[in-house]
Parts: sequence; structure tokens; C-alpha cells
Amino acid sequence: MGKIKVTQVKSSIKRPQNQKRTLEALGLRKLGQEVIHDDTPNILGMINKVKHLVSTEEA
Repeated sequence: MGKIKVTQVKSSIKRPQNQKRTLEALGLRKLGQEVIHDDTPNILGMINKVKHLVSTEEA
């Protein structure tokens, strides 16, 4: 199982509440913050919901 690095690149201001909660569940609170997660189906689904707010790369 690989790792994936997720970086928040856009603000969550004026976004639906479910997208804000998804970012918080991923551990992203500030613009430019990076977190590393395991490459699991749960995490990939969360990233897919907010793909317009984050960038990803292999870690």
C-alpha cells in the first residue's frame, strides 16, 4: 500500500459544508498545508470529493 501527499491549493470559503468537513477529515485546515495518507479507497474517495480544492502526488 502506497502513500499519497495531499496539498490544499484553494480556500474552503463559500464551499458547501460537506466539502469543508471532508477537508477537515483529511487533516487540511490551512491553504498550502500538506498531509500524507495511506493510499486506501476511503482516502481516495474523500480526495475525489474535493479534487478541485486539493492537489495530490505520490509520497
